[in-house]
Amino acid sequence: MNDKCAAVAIVLIALGQPLLAQRLSIDAAVRTSDKSYVQATGEATVSAKPDQATIEIGVVTQGATAEAAAAQNARQTEAVLEDLRKILSGSDQLKTVGYSVRPNFQIPKPGASATIGSYTATNDVVVTVSDLARVGKVIDAALLSGANRVQRLQFGLKDPQAARSQALRQAATQAKASAEAIASGLGLHVVRVLSAEEYQDPEEFGLAKKAPPPPPTAAPATQVEAGNLEVSATIVLRVEVAP
Repeated sequence: MNDKCAAVAIVLIALGQPLLAQRLSIDAAVRTSDKSYVQATGEATVSAKPDQATIEIGVVTQGATAEAAAAQNARQTEAVLEDLRKILSGSDQLKTVGYSVRPNFQIPKPGASATIGSYTATNDVVVTVSDLARVGKVIDAALLSGANRVQRLQFGLKDPQAARSQALRQAATQAKASAEAIASGLGLHVVRVLSAEEYQDPEEFGLAKKAPPPPPTAAPATQVEAGNLEVSATIVLRVEVAP
């Protein structure tokens, strides 16, 4: 695990006149208040071993007609699902996440109208596997059974709350230590906590770690390394200070 402290900002109010806040980093902010306060931001990142994987597997077929493309897709998809069910356990999940049949237009000659040359049928399923050692076997079984697209592989946590709680505690400790150090350096002491807020980056909401899709080959067996996930938390803390 690794911890890092982010930006800090100080705003002091004396004799009713606001003083200019000292910019301590690129993320510092100048704020005013009716009380003297110190604001600090703490960040922490916790490493966690993933305990599940999701694999998105697709079957793409073509036919001269929509019915032909759909029929061929149904046969291949059924073969894939049948083989996957044989190797999945009771805790694993298998569900369809997308299906489409679309026309493929031919490029017309100048002055002519576009015509439909063929149809493409697509059926995408997501497999959730609890035993990470079987991820490669699931991929190989799907490809051997008729799947021809593996477009997403993600590792995640069934219950991420424990890792998140640990990261939040460490981030709060970081923010508190920074606020106290700033106050001490200015000859002040912390009176009380005014506010504490968790900052959430929309891009970091997901705890899943993406892995590149494996090559569509059956031999040798597909090898997948999950590695560790990084669960991050950021706390913005504001504390009242006094001489």
